[in-house]
Amino acid sequence: MAQPRIAPITDAESDDKTKEVLAGLSAGTPLNIFTTLAHHPKLLKRWGAFGGVLLYGGDLAAREREILILRTGWNCQSDYEWGQHKIIGMAAGLSEKEVDATTLDPSAAGWSDDDALLITAADELHADSKISDATWDALAVRYSKKQLIEVLMTVGQYHLVSMTLNSLGVERDAGVDGFPS
Repeated sequence: MAQPRIAPITDAESDDKTKEVLAGLSAGTPLNIFTTLAHHPKLLKRWGAFGGVLLYGGDLAAREREILILRTGWNCQSDYEWGQHKIIGMAAGLSEKEVDATTLDPSAAGWSDDDALLITAADELHADSKISDATWDALAVRYSKKQLIEVLMTVGQYHLVSMTLNSLGVERDAGVDGFPS
């Protein structure tokens, strides 16, 4: 897409409520995703609260969460989402090689069995909108009920985000890499 379908909201276009919502989502310059979605501040506020639980208040380890998000960004071909979560994933303990490997077949990337299982779960949800019995059984041995729900909700949330970013043509923020070449 050559240019965004909906450009990020400008400060001049923002009323006090919108500015308040944006200030609550980021400390500093808001990301393009936030300033684009700020055209609907009520929705942005509610979505931000939901996403915040998954991103900052969940029971999955940050590394595991980021594997799911990165794979979902790749599956949805969301360069923006993948690039943002490359940064977050590396802060969560993934190496750059592991982040880049989220774009590869799980068997070819040298993942541990546990990590490959998360990638398989993300792939199955993307392809079939459900996890197979075999994958579920393997996940259920490793994760609590709360964590299993988070696996599903994380992949679902980042499908929503990726589809929104792709459809609106939200541009990557300055200094954020996209997919590996």
